[in-house]
Amino acid sequence: MSVLYDQSVVIVRPATTTDRYGNERPDYGPAAERIPVAQVNVQPSGSTEDTDDRQITVTGWLLISAPGTMPDLRDTDRVEFDGQVLEVTGKVGRWPTPTAIRHIEAQLKEVD
Repeated sequence: MSVLYDQSVVIVRPATTTDRYGNERPDYGPAAERIPVAQVNVQPSGSTEDTDDRQITVTGWLLISAPGTMPDLRDTDRVEFDGQVLEVTGKVGRWPTPTAIRHIEAQLKEVD
């Protein structure tokens, strides 16, 4: 395995709960399934925006799995990494080869 993919994360797959109005909502608390995943690379991606009052830096993350790995990451999941909780933004990219999935990529952002 390349040292590029020596990080690990925990995928947090939500349970379902019902709110007081009868709507089903995702529950990322203790009832959520936690799935350890190795052989990934998580790297920052960010942008800066200037306003009249201040400079705002919005930092996102890019998760890439090692070639030949296909973690079951879904767009409804969250990811625990380096003491942070990150949510998947958008669809998870799955990069195919003629015979299989080569790797996945997902954009992540910090959950407030």
